Amino acid sequence: MDSSGIDAILEIKDVTKVFGTVTALNNMQLTVRAGRVHTILGENGAGKSTLMKILAGVYQPTSGNIRLNGKPYAPANPQDAAKAGLTIVFQELSLCNNLTVAENILATREPSKVGFINDKALARKAAAIVADLKLPVSINDKVGDLSIAQRQLVEIAKGLSVDAKVVILDEPTSSLSDSEAEILIDIIGRLKAKGVAVIYISHRMEEIMRLSDDITVMRDGSYITTREKKDATIEALIAMMVGRDMDEIYPPRDVPAPPLHMPSVLAVKKLSREGKFADISFEIRAGEIVGFFGLIGSGRSEVMNTLFGIKHISDGSIAIDGADVSIASPVDAINLGIGFVTENRKEEGLVLSHSVESNISMVALKRYAGPLGFLKRRSERNAAIDEVKRLSIRTASLETIAGSLSGGNQQKIVLAKWLLTNPKILLLDEPTRGVDVGAKFEIYKIIRQLAAQGTAIVLVSSELPEIMGMSDRVVVMSEGRMTATMSRDKISPEAIMSFATGLAT
Repeated sequence: MDSSGIDAILEIKDVTKVFGTVTALNNMQLTVRAGRVHTILGENGAGKSTLMKILAGVYQPTSGNIRLNGKPYAPANPQDAAKAGLTIVFQELSLCNNLTVAENILATREPSKVGFINDKALARKAAAIVADLKLPVSINDKVGDLSIAQRQLVEIAKGLSVDAKVVILDEPTSSLSDSEAEILIDIIGRLKAKGVAVIYISHRMEEIMRLSDDITVMRDGSYITTREKKDATIEALIAMMVGRDMDEIYPPRDVPAPPLHMPSVLAVKKLSREGKFADISFEIRAGEIVGFFGLIGSGRSEVMNTLFGIKHISDGSIAIDGADVSIASPVDAINLGIGFVTENRKEEGLVLSHSVESNISMVALKRYAGPLGFLKRRSERNAAIDEVKRLSIRTASLETIAGSLSGGNQQKIVLAKWLLTNPKILLLDEPTRGVDVGAKFEIYKIIRQLAAQGTAIVLVSSELPEIMGMSDRVVVMSEGRMTATMSRDKISPEAIMSFATGLAT
């Protein structure tokens, strides 16, 4: 690629960033052109987030040069970056849950009148942005009442509410199903048509090959290569990204799926929660992986929250090993052998200010308690070391604060936390959200191993390839109701989407 082209809007040369003794970026190179989507591809820890934060003015480079619109570019903060024409939509949400959609979109840029916020103008401007982006949210909704996917769309609207020449989208579809992702894909097309350069970070390979014009691969903080999409293949990109060939993304089963005549470990009958979902009935057997798929508002995550005791049921029954149980709280669920990897790791899955070790062991502390109640610290530490190794969690030490790690490594810590409890039933709500291809493969192998050992696994995912690649059966939901249960030989993208959108019942 010609880095000196007249349409080069952003040029990065020899940028290095050092934190103490750790080199997060090493002589990074990047040329981004106007009216094109430039994807940055790399595993968690490859340096993508560090580079984006430098561009957004959150970090300052240790050395190197950046030019935007042909001029030296060195923003001191995100406000400087926005004034220069660069905006970023971060993967981790930065919204205020107690404010409305409108207030979040225009936060710090509210229209005012004689020194006071002009509420009518605020609502009018936010409504125009939401309408222009065709987002399925109301500007008057409190963000805290929205689903994770809806919050992600609000985050995108917030980032795109400023006039920018360069837009950075960091995992923008990580919590969106394929249907909602189409909204963003349409927005990106319109940005390109206006000559805006889009820097795109995603781990969804099919999405990358569909959207990208140019693709840059990073590994271990260093620049590897840049290729135009027409000259790239998924296999070649993955090999460059992880430094090894990956024969298959979804590992095969080690043992056959359990037959349907086997007794169920978990049996759910006519489970309902008023206003959220109704008449949910399914069974899962030891060693089986049952996928749950649905679009925004389908109620799939609400079902998982109810099974784990976070929300209370209105009607229906839950049986474990043939005996009816009452799950009034997460403590009840844990005591019954249920683990839950939540889709919202930041607010519900981790204590971000605590160490990696503390987060991994917190649910299984009873295992490390001595006769007098004192913790067996060596046993606790050894267990945490084993999980870090098993899940390839990239951390400087067990004392590292969980909130300082990348999103993908945080997700693996949440998974490690529940694996320590040896759950009989494991609920996985978007377990690979924001996780790179290499780490996904590692997580899929763990899921397969758990199933082979007899764990009953419920897998909720927005990614159709993931649902199809990992599930023995698939439950499809639409608007709070089950619309289909499919055996593996009946699973197809067309059939799943038909039932998820309500076209088939």
